[in-house]
Amino acid sequence: MSKQDNSEVNFSLKGNASIQIGIYFLLAAYCIKSILDGFVIHENPFGMLSPQILEVLIVVLAVLLFVFSSFALFFKGKRNAKKQQVKLWNASTKSAFYKYIASFTILFLTLYFLTKQGHIDFLVPALLIIYANILFVLKNKDRKNHLIISGICVLLAVICFLIPSYWYSSLFILGIAHITYGIIVKN
Repeated sequence: MSKQDNSEVNFSLKGNASIQIGIYFLLAAYCIKSILDGFVIHENPFGMLSPQILEVLIVVLAVLLFVFSSFALFFKGKRNAKKQQVKLWNASTKSAFYKYIASFTILFLTLYFLTKQGHIDFLVPALLIIYANILFVLKNKDRKNHLIISGICVLLAVICFLIPSYWYSSLFILGIAHITYGIIVKN
């Protein structure tokens, strides 16, 4: 196997990993929506929290989404490497890992910067555009399939930019897209 093939085998966004990531997107979107809706209602316990605590809760949910999605990719890669009897960590997979970490660091820094500048309406469009770029940069030989999810992200980002209240539906649709991709593109 070439180095690129080993990276594709070890860290691929196919099957169960994509389904898990889609479920994590659905859960995170639902939890964030519930927290924000609860903040508006006086009888809800979230209504008594300060905006800073709500911000921390949402950041924690975003970090958990990233961590659980990363674990899904890692454990799928570990299982594939063991099944095909190849080494999990080599120069190619380390390079892909560093690109992955750098990409998500840029994503979180961008979202942090937008939050501190008060551009809350641009958080989800920025998330979707950067996520589309991450999928494009970390693509494997099935480029067409990743381009479809990237295109969906860009389209949803444009819609969120035009209609800021569409953020929940956009994240929900992205979760459904990942689940559908995982079901259609098996290992």
